[in-house]
Amino acid sequence: MISYRSLRRAVLSCAIGALALGAAACSGGSGHAPPGQAGRPAASPSAAATPTGPPRLAPGPSGLTPVFKSAERARGSRDAAERTVALTFDADMTADQGPRAAAGEHFDNPRLISTLRRLKVPATVFMTGRWAEEYPAEAKDIGGDPLFEVANHSYSHYAFTGDCYGLPTVPATGMRADVEKAFTAFRKAGVRHVVPYFRFPGGCYDKRALKALTPAGVTAIQWDVVSGDAFATDAGAVTRQVLDGVRPGSVVVMHCTRSAAPTTERVVRDVVPALRAKGYRFVRVSELVGAAARKA
Repeated sequence: MISYRSLRRAVLSCAIGALALGAAACSGGSGHAPPGQAGRPAASPSAAATPTGPPRLAPGPSGLTPVFKSAERARGSRDAAERTVALTFDADMTADQGPRAAAGEHFDNPRLISTLRRLKVPATVFMTGRWAEEYPAEAKDIGGDPLFEVANHSYSHYAFTGDCYGLPTVPATGMRADVEKAFTAFRKAGVRHVVPYFRFPGGCYDKRALKALTPAGVTAIQWDVVSGDAFATDAGAVTRQVLDGVRPGSVVVMHCTRSAAPTTERVVRDVVPALRAKGYRFVRVSELVGAAARKA
């Protein structure tokens, strides 16, 4: 029998997929001091990582694109250095949502980015290429602030599997091109601090998708904590969800779209001091990936 807790978690996960259809985006921007020099993104994600640049994981079995979910740590550790957590924010604007933006829908959230800056919280923004085209000044602002790093969330925010919350599907032959198109959009917007990480729209992937992206040289980034901020109206419930789920090395998935995730800025204001009081240190995903790569 499925427990209430399991059912609730499944519903929260579905909300993330629904946000893919509705909207979700991030705006404003500022940054966390990178472990390497911030650089203009290369022509392809594989070229974006240099020996001194952001760390990546080695290819998975059969040379497939590696997948990172969290940096596993021993539960109950008293070592403050291990109590790290990465807040990630998906900037999901799909390729066909231009008319909605033109009609006044906000796929960005400058106030959220300002709050992250004020609280000095490093973060990773997973941005779609379409979002960068819609908000080029904000994309450049985020990518130019060393507090943040910008990662790839596809160009179109269409699904990379056949069944992903009702999203349109990218054919296998077009998957790498979709990812490359997003990196091109970042360059055109002047986004500087781009890391060679990729998050599948809706979090949906399979072996075929991992194989298609192998030549791109990216590391796929998932998460282990679902915030539940998609379409949420109760900031307190989202805050409790995050605080209950975070463990040392966790990756939290959140969103920064005013229209589809209106509570997120309030949640950040509550979650950050609560986790800091527990001894947690906020980092960008690159720091967690680097730690995992060194342990491998």
